[in-house]
Amino acid sequence: MEPFAIPFSQSVVDDLRRRLQGTRWPDQVPGTGWEYGTHLMYLKELCSYWEKEFDWERQVSSLNSFKHYKTQIDDCLVHFVHERGKGPKPTPIIISHGWPSSFAEMLKIIPMLTDPVRFGGRPEDSFDVVVPSLPGFGYSSPRRHGHMRAHERWAKLMTQVLGYPSFIAQGTDVGAGVTSLLGYFFPDCVRGIHISSVDLLWPDPLPAESELTENEKNYMTSFKKWEREENGYGHIQGTRPQTLAYGLNDSPAGLAAWIVEKFRAWSDCGGDIESRFTKDELLTTVMIYWTTQTINSSMRHYYHYTNNVNLPKRKPGGRIEVPTGVAMFPGEKDLLVPREFAERSYNILHWTDLPRGGHFAAIEEPELLVEDIRAFARKLRTS
Repeated sequence: MEPFAIPFSQSVVDDLRRRLQGTRWPDQVPGTGWEYGTHLMYLKELCSYWEKEFDWERQVSSLNSFKHYKTQIDDCLVHFVHERGKGPKPTPIIISHGWPSSFAEMLKIIPMLTDPVRFGGRPEDSFDVVVPSLPGFGYSSPRRHGHMRAHERWAKLMTQVLGYPSFIAQGTDVGAGVTSLLGYFFPDCVRGIHISSVDLLWPDPLPAESELTENEKNYMTSFKKWEREENGYGHIQGTRPQTLAYGLNDSPAGLAAWIVEKFRAWSDCGGDIESRFTKDELLTTVMIYWTTQTINSSMRHYYHYTNNVNLPKRKPGGRIEVPTGVAMFPGEKDLLVPREFAERSYNILHWTDLPRGGHFAAIEEPELLVEDIRAFARKLRTS
């Protein structure tokens, strides 16, 4: 395990600005908004700010105010943030991000979790926080041939590298799947899992329609609607990610359009993306992908999942039996999972329907998310 600092390169920034200046903008159907995809005028505004005002060096300095490390786990060089808690007996927790996100999504909640007294909590609510970059995302090296198996790497990171005999896992989006698999395959060291995302594992096999409740049937209908209307990105990334990567890896405007559209569509922003995210927050995420050139390896995960390339296998009917907490944020809209459906696959100890927030809850509603994680951990301590 070696200390690591996010690098800054002026030559990379200079090249980025030249590319932004030379962007060949497409047209847009007159009178339309975001229904065709990322809005032309908004992207021009964002890219103008990116070129002329965004200070990547300042953002790198802010990122480096946290303690970063890298360590080799099997065939992957894993990047992670590790911050110690300020309390009598901090609870170890590993937090996994999703796509198109990065470890930076979690930076608002790290100090809240490590130093609860400073943010209105109790000393016993403190955590030792570990936030890795998923394999193939940001500063972790990719696994090129098959499933990234982050759950296996995270178990080794926590127990062998950092020396925690047991810990809690938390995750969203792809990270929710990683967290679920941690709970399923490593119940001896995982005390419990907390998921702040609709990306829960489904029961396998899926129950017959006659066995589903009305809420579950409505959920299946909503899910199919989302698949038709919102999952075009997933189908492309799951079938031809390499073709897409040429444009996204070469064009900063194209990369920003691909990522930012998801921050708007999946958040609780009511169509106004900057009511939830600042330009600096959006562009910091985009810059992590741009400077590391990991958009292709991040999308490759979808191909491996879609095509069942070396996926970890649960036993038929396999249920996650470690205690589970779920924070359901309303901005997830058509994908909101009913509790009875989740209980088919998870041992639910704690469930909260939050009043606001969406897919990127750690940025959108950090206080709500942190309080829910604290509440779940308290139940674990007393259960």
